[in-house]
Amino acid sequence: MRRQTYFATPQTVPAKTWRIVDATDVSLGRLAVDVATVLTGKHRPEYTPHVDCGDFVIVVNGSKVGMTGAKAEQNMKQRYTRFPGGLKEETYGSLRERRPEKLIEDAVRRMLPKNRIGRHMLAKLKVYPGADHPHQSQQPVAMTI
Repeated sequence: MRRQTYFATPQTVPAKTWRIVDATDVSLGRLAVDVATVLTGKHRPEYTPHVDCGDFVIVVNGSKVGMTGAKAEQNMKQRYTRFPGGLKEETYGSLRERRPEKLIEDAVRRMLPKNRIGRHMLAKLKVYPGADHPHQSQQPVAMTI
């Protein structure tokens, strides 16, 4: 009797569910790891690397995400404006106050594949700084971290 490896195809992937996470006082790295795992679909038994098997993830209270130690003051987010001398730096703490969704999206993006499927997975991440979100009709399931 032969055993064959199961490969999911886009037609055989089960329906994608919606999950919701409360980021209040959760470490940024731990939050990003669990969210990236669900976005890639590695929590499912039918995971296949070349097919998007993941679920949608809603992160609420993004402005209350925690950072251990002095990371909020010491870690810097860098970007370049493409002009000479155009390096811009901002601490994680000020970025959390100004645009908390950008902080969480960047942490999750770095844990996803760096290709088309990774960009498709990142589009399934919805981050909101407050407790309210417009996805009640999708009936999201609570996800614990």
